[in-house]
Parts: sequence; C-alpha cells; structure tokens
Amino acid sequence: MTTRQSALMWNRRQLLLKVGGGALLAGTGIHVMAASIVAVRLWPSVQYTRLTIESDSLISNRYSYQASPPQLTLEMDSIVLGGSLVDLPSKVQSSDPNIAKIELTQTPFGTVLLTIDLKKPVAPQIFSLTPITPYAHRLVIDLYGIGHVDPLGDLITSHMSRKPLLPNEPIYTTPTPVLNGLDTATTRPDTTSSLPDRKPNQAKRNRRTIMIAIDPGHGGEDPGAVGPGGTYEKDVVLAIAKKLFDKVKQHESNGIEFKAYLTRDADYFVPLNLRVRKAQGLNADLFLSIHADAFTVPTARGASVFALSQTGATSAAARWMAAKENSADLIGGINIKAKDKTIQQIFLDMSTSAQIRDSIKVGNLILSQMGRSVALHKPKVEQAGFAVLKAPDIPSVLVETAFISNPEEETLLKSTPFQNEIADALMRGIDLYFSSQSTKWRWG
Repeated sequence: MTTRQSALMWNRRQLLLKVGGGALLAGTGIHVMAASIVAVRLWPSVQYTRLTIESDSLISNRYSYQASPPQLTLEMDSIVLGGSLVDLPSKVQSSDPNIAKIELTQTPFGTVLLTIDLKKPVAPQIFSLTPITPYAHRLVIDLYGIGHVDPLGDLITSHMSRKPLLPNEPIYTTPTPVLNGLDTATTRPDTTSSLPDRKPNQAKRNRRTIMIAIDPGHGGEDPGAVGPGGTYEKDVVLAIAKKLFDKVKQHESNGIEFKAYLTRDADYFVPLNLRVRKAQGLNADLFLSIHADAFTVPTARGASVFALSQTGATSAAARWMAAKENSADLIGGINIKAKDKTIQQIFLDMSTSAQIRDSIKVGNLILSQMGRSVALHKPKVEQAGFAVLKAPDIPSVLVETAFISNPEEETLLKSTPFQNEIADALMRGIDLYFSSQSTKWRWG
C-alpha cells in the first residue's frame, strides 16, 4: 500500500471516529446500504481516457493525485468490491495512452480504494452524472494528458504561417480540471505536425484546397440509436465516416484538392461543442455530421439531410430530431463546471444567413446524389436547431443515412456495400457543391 493510500485511509478513520459510533461500519452490526455497481466501462483514446462507474445510487467519493510518479487514487464510500467492479483491472489495454494499471482495495471502513498508475502526468476531471436513459448514476473519471502547448495559440500560429494541421490529427482542448477540489487551467499537447508550406507556387497556382470535417455522430458512452438487432448507431456511422474520409483524401477534380478530418476515429465520446470547435480550428470548408435515424415505428425508412434554422424547425419531425441529437451531451456525459468559456460562446453565436443558405445548397446536392442510391425519407433539406451545426462560418449539414430502427435498413447499415454507396453519394454531393462555388478558397 502506498503512502498516499495510507493517508487516505487514516483520514477516513478519523472522520468516522469524529461522527460517532454509529458511523463505525466495521464490526458494529450496523447495516449501511451500499451502492450496487451496475457496470464499469473504460474508453481509451488518443484525446483522453474515460473511466465510467455506473451504480444504482450516487457514489460519494474523494480523490488524490500525484504527478511523480503519476498516480490517481479514488476513495469511494459505501461500496462493496464485487461484481463488475472486480473486472475493471482486466479492462486496461496496453495501448491506453494514459493508464498503465488499475488496482482495487476493499477497506475495513466500507470503502473501496481505486488506484490508477499512469503512464504520464494527467489533468483529471472527476464528476457525477444523474440518471438518464439508458444509464443509472455514473461516476466519470476523465484523464487528459498534460502538455506545454497552448492549442488555440498553436492553431493561430499554424494559420498565420500558412501551415495547416495534418488531416485527421487530433486537436486538443484546454480542459479545466478539478485538482484536489480546485479549478486549474491546464493545457494539453497538440500532436499535430506541419505539412510543407502552402504558399502557392507557379505549378500549383490554379489548385484549390478544400477541407472537409467529417463528424461520426455519438461514440463512447453515447451509443446513439440502437436497432432491433442490437446494432449501435455509433458503430455504423463511424464505419461510413471512415469510408468517406478515404474517398475525400483520394478525390480530386476541376483543380480542387480535397483534405479530410474525422472529429473522432474510434469509439469514444466527443462533446457537441468540441466537434464544432475542431471544425473551426481547421478552418474547414464544410462540416458534415453522419448519423442513422430512428423512430418509434419500424416502418420508417430512407435518408434525410438537415441544416440549421434560426427561426424554428421546418416540421415537427425536424424539431423532434434536433432535440434527440442535442441530448448527446447529456447521454455521453460532460463536466458542466469545466466547460471552456470559448467553447460555451459557440452556442451563443447565431449562424449567419449565408451559412444557412450554403448549408441548404450543399444539403440538397447531397440529397440528390443519395436519391440515386438509397430511398429518401424527405425530398428536401429540413431545418431545426441542431447544436452541432452552429459554426457561424462553416456550411454544416447533418445526414441521416437510413433508419436503424427499420430491420431491413439496419441490415443495410451493417453491410460494407451499402456503407460504400452512402460514402460515394456523399462524395458526389460534396464535389458538386465545391465545383460550383466561387467563394474565396485557400490555395493548395
């Protein structure tokens, strides 16, 4: 047992003695209702590692963090070490960028010590989430790697020097972790590297470079809709997004060079506002969010495209869809207290009429191409207040590829040929839109 663990146990012992004999759980015969662990999930990614402990009641907890050697110790009250919690150490993957090992210890005071040995210093965020379908109470431990680079400053520098971020390299946020109960500002490393200078030369003076931000919906704690056969929306849209990513990188027409970026490239949760911020940081020319639709009856079918609305939804269905998609942050789980003010401002900005006009235009071109390959649920672009479409300077559309709640379309969504058809249709729509534009493009 480490010195830090011993100190935590000693503090716990003193607290129990101070509040009286009724709190002495061990050997007193007093029954205290322990929280029951429902599930334990671990989500490693290059951006951060998330550990979620789901229980049938709120878990009271305290934690201590040391930077050298890097270790986080969490003390959870009224927990019995058993069930799925016992399996947590075996869930650690060798490829996890942050966690090296997890150990669990049951104390004689009715608590469980969870010790995380870390591969490098982190900025931990630990917070609780109230129940929301499909989850009960959740205790969330987010581990963000610490670095010296200011990501916003790095983005500004890269654009001033005309050296863009590598496509699909992660843009790190600046979380506001809570360390030992105090809010502290901590930056994270930007692992991007520079491409050759993009200053136009004589040979490439007529080439235009277009950056497409591809956003696979949901991820991690947020599965999205679930089909009758158990298919997760988050999985099929990631597969489609990766196929589109490959097609965008390989595509070139009419002197246009296309580049692509995925807001997530694996199964982890990305808050809605961070998806928008990533696209803005890349100075993207188009933000395309990919989803799979769902409804209460299994007969609904077909693809749809949505754009933002400043004045209200164009239909009750569009309003319902926006409310469903906007709940992703509640389901996926974000630390409200640690929200960056710059990110919060995104949701206060009203998108311009020009952005919405361009979004509808590209959306209709995408619909026209999707109609050649798949059935359409709606023949024109619908509008509503989608949070993920609120970048005021980037045309943004949300594509519902098919109804995962329809058994036939669920089967299609899982198939590689159908995923390729969708990606091809999206690529054709993107190409038609940019081939017809006379906007100020970035030189390649």
